[in-house]
Amino acid sequence: MAKKTKGSQQNQWADHLTQKAKAENYPARSVYKLEEIQKKFKVILPKTMVLDLGCAPGSWLLYAAKQVGVQGLVFGIDLTRIEIQLPENVTAIQDNILAMENDGFLTRENGFHTVLSDMAPATTGRKDVDAFKSFELCQMALETAKKFGAVNSNFVCKIFQGNEFKGFEQEVKSAFRECKIFKPESCRKQSKEIYIIAKGKK
Repeated sequence: MAKKTKGSQQNQWADHLTQKAKAENYPARSVYKLEEIQKKFKVILPKTMVLDLGCAPGSWLLYAAKQVGVQGLVFGIDLTRIEIQLPENVTAIQDNILAMENDGFLTRENGFHTVLSDMAPATTGRKDVDAFKSFELCQMALETAKKFGAVNSNFVCKIFQGNEFKGFEQEVKSAFRECKIFKPESCRKQSKEIYIIAKGKK
């Protein structure tokens, strides 16, 4: 009998989460990363407004919608169109966050209570290049959170670990009262991605 390799075990774990997501009507396994973050840090509260940057294929939208409840609102933006049916308290548009400033979509009376970013660049295979592209997306997400987040709002951001990581962490710390680094167990083990969890926008 062939011995199972570490890689095959990782594939089994990935398949398990993929199958679980399908069974629970989520389009992607990434929902379990947000679920772990929410259980540990309580970044999304009932009856609040959430902004999801890079929201396709929509798993985070669906999960956030459950957390805020029917009296909360969730808004999503992605370059890719959302194909799934969304709850009534969710609005998603296909657009570029860089071009959203004058649209009115991001301008809410009291700002967003939580800004989420699971954005990731198209990878090249070069870790330094991929990490820098991830950093650029993270800076965009942070600027959005600073500009459109309400006072005392929360921010969740995925970033690839690289030379720019510590500098970005300091930028987040300067804008929020609390800042933690967290890698969900549902992340693929070989992945360089990690999440910055920030609470209490100054």
